[in-house]
Amino acid sequence: MQLSAKNADPQVRTDWSEAEVQALFELPFNDLLFRAHSVHRQYFQPNEVQVSTLCSIKTGACPEDCAYCPQSVRYDTGLDNEALLAIDDVVEQARRARANGATRFCMGAAYRSPKQKQLEVIKEMVRRVSELGMETCATLGMLSEDQAKQLRQAGLDYYNHNLDTSERFYEEIITTRTYKDRLDTLQNVRQAGLKVCCGGILGMGEDTADRVQLLQTLASLSEHPESVPINQLVQVPGTPLHGVAALDPLELIRTIAVARILMPRSHVRLSAGRSDMSDETQALAFFAGANSIFYGDRLLTTDNPEQDEDRALFDRLGIRPAPASHQATEGEAGAHASP
Repeated sequence: MQLSAKNADPQVRTDWSEAEVQALFELPFNDLLFRAHSVHRQYFQPNEVQVSTLCSIKTGACPEDCAYCPQSVRYDTGLDNEALLAIDDVVEQARRARANGATRFCMGAAYRSPKQKQLEVIKEMVRRVSELGMETCATLGMLSEDQAKQLRQAGLDYYNHNLDTSERFYEEIITTRTYKDRLDTLQNVRQAGLKVCCGGILGMGEDTADRVQLLQTLASLSEHPESVPINQLVQVPGTPLHGVAALDPLELIRTIAVARILMPRSHVRLSAGRSDMSDETQALAFFAGANSIFYGDRLLTTDNPEQDEDRALFDRLGIRPAPASHQATEGEAGAHASP
């Protein structure tokens, strides 16, 4: 059995086979949830959820053809294109997010790959947000190892670059970059010393075999992603995936539970699509091992539950926000509001 590079924990494996992952998906639902929740309790406080906020720092006009994305220049979705935000505006949004309980601030830009001029501005955003005592994350498209190192030196903690789906289903969703392109960026990010945020999107027309392969690929990386976002497709009129059959909520929960078992030390984020999930579905997701959410009313260009709704759900479930792992340096961080 191959052990994680970071520890000698025999439960943290990077040699999962597709057959083993398939067997997990085939477990009776209650047995799967019991196993996933038991693993979750071994590695995390079961009633804590890490809270992040996502800010779109540059919106629209992306040259890629991702079939789910309203930011693609190829689709008419009515989205207004916006240039890269001013640094001060981004920092102010981060301050507000921190005051509302977020401990990680994620900056997303609709690029295929950022140019150096753009990267210089984003690096200053990272520095300024990091000074607030928040964890920083960015998603900017493909990165070279040098670009990843520059972001790391600026204080970036995490880089998000999702695989989206299985390698065999990938060309049904994206043709403008390859699966290997995505894996290469993940390697560049890891080589630069950044933490990895990488997951996928469910409900794009894939089948269980595709979910199996996606999770097996993630769990077979040399180190597991520190964050694994599990997104549910948000259908946007004008995109090719608008009108696909809705995902069975129990399939979402199964996928979260299997992700928790395969990657026991990773934060599993209940990400896009929460606005379409019932409170009961979200409660099951937290039980199955999800322990991170995006907080706020927008995720890049799609709706997210209002903050008051999240606070109310947390109160009903007895869940509290996980504490920040960074300490503020401005002297103004204080106590966070409880979502």
